[in-house]
Amino acid sequence: MIEAELTAARTADAKRGQAGPAAEPVATLPPQPKTVRETGLELSMLLELAAKAMYSGTRTPLPVLAGKLRLSIGVMREVLDAMVAGQMAEAGWGGDTDLDLQYHLTAAGKQCAAEYLARCRYAGPAPVTLPAYREVCLRQSTRQAGAPRIGAAEMAAAFADDHLDAAVCEQLGASLQSSRSLLLYGPSGSGKSTLARKLGQLQQGLVAVPYAILVDQDIIQFYDPLVHLPPTLAARQGENQRSVDARWSLCQRPVVQVGAELSQEMLDLRFDSANGVYQAPPHLMANGGMLVVDDLGRQRVAPADLLNRWTTPLEAGNDQLTVDGGHKIGVPFDATLVLVTNYAPPRLLDDASMRRVGYKIQVGALTEQNYRALFRHQCRLLRISHDDAVAEHLLTRLHDPAGRPLLASYPRELLGRICDFASFSGIAPRLTIATLEQAWVSMFAGCAHGHASPSLPPAPYNAYGSDPLLERI
Repeated sequence: MIEAELTAARTADAKRGQAGPAAEPVATLPPQPKTVRETGLELSMLLELAAKAMYSGTRTPLPVLAGKLRLSIGVMREVLDAMVAGQMAEAGWGGDTDLDLQYHLTAAGKQCAAEYLARCRYAGPAPVTLPAYREVCLRQSTRQAGAPRIGAAEMAAAFADDHLDAAVCEQLGASLQSSRSLLLYGPSGSGKSTLARKLGQLQQGLVAVPYAILVDQDIIQFYDPLVHLPPTLAARQGENQRSVDARWSLCQRPVVQVGAELSQEMLDLRFDSANGVYQAPPHLMANGGMLVVDDLGRQRVAPADLLNRWTTPLEAGNDQLTVDGGHKIGVPFDATLVLVTNYAPPRLLDDASMRRVGYKIQVGALTEQNYRALFRHQCRLLRISHDDAVAEHLLTRLHDPAGRPLLASYPRELLGRICDFASFSGIAPRLTIATLEQAWVSMFAGCAHGHASPSLPPAPYNAYGSDPLLERI
């Protein structure tokens, strides 16, 4: 295997919201295949992909075809020579060297390509084999002893503007060190989802992600540009593009977030009948990164069933997925599971299930000091002049009488509404008692007056009777 040493780690870490020195990320990529045999794929599979890629064109230059299939020139020469020998394609000169050869399908080749497309319309990068994917997943796992991990100083810097309680910050840091599952619970608006996303951004290192995976004769589309984000250019400076397998993409560790839309069907492979390929489930796409389940308790799967579905495969590092016909295949499963809920954990999970969650962290109301600091920080971000007297009015005249806890989401939400009203009036936003009260009314009018303790009271956060779905849990 060829190790691409990725430099400028501090630049990459800064993009992820991190400060200070950190371990240099290293991604191990497979070497570029020079022959069909080295791809791990059958020649017939590559013939089919090449024919489909050539079907809509007249003449296709050799380098263009190699780029479409993400294969080396050497492999494509071998494939195209076989197509010419089998009278599926013809070659013509388009320049002075063999790199200028242009290929087009014969009538027989077009007929074969049409049949291929009728069965499976996938004509993208050549897939990697499942054993190759499993090997790479194992090497880049965060559970490996040498995997880069965030330190206390970097953690403190990353959460400095969130004004979290020091104990919560320490627990979050410990959970990242362990790569064990994490449950964030607390009232709505306490900033749990934001913290979960930030934890995902603090993951260290880069991962190799395949565009597609071949299982038996089926193709699983895997790479998603919305999930598998590229590293910074600086982080890629040490990568030798000509020496690595282009069927893989170098990415930041993924953060896959699912919410109330998660259903039982989404936990397995989904066959795309229009294109003849399988779509990877969310937890498979999270391999090497983080899987965030937001609003736990509102999915179409009971929380305990969802945890049981994932916990044992996570411990084993292997999951069983189903392909057409009921056949089971074993795939790698290596992700940090983060559960986020507004509900009291005992109302969702029994003791046995709770023991299988690595860390349980309550995210509640801020202290008055931290709330003031966060309000001041949000004023600075939105370029609104802070006023201590107005901030005091917010706490003593608005929060206290209403019994509303000092939740992390309130400062930005209130200041954002002040900006909305100012923008509508065509004036610059100003923090005054009048504009603050206008924002407060627009935010809380019609809501239940008063609010119980932020330490997860029975209602309204945990009242299952208002949700028919939760009544069945």
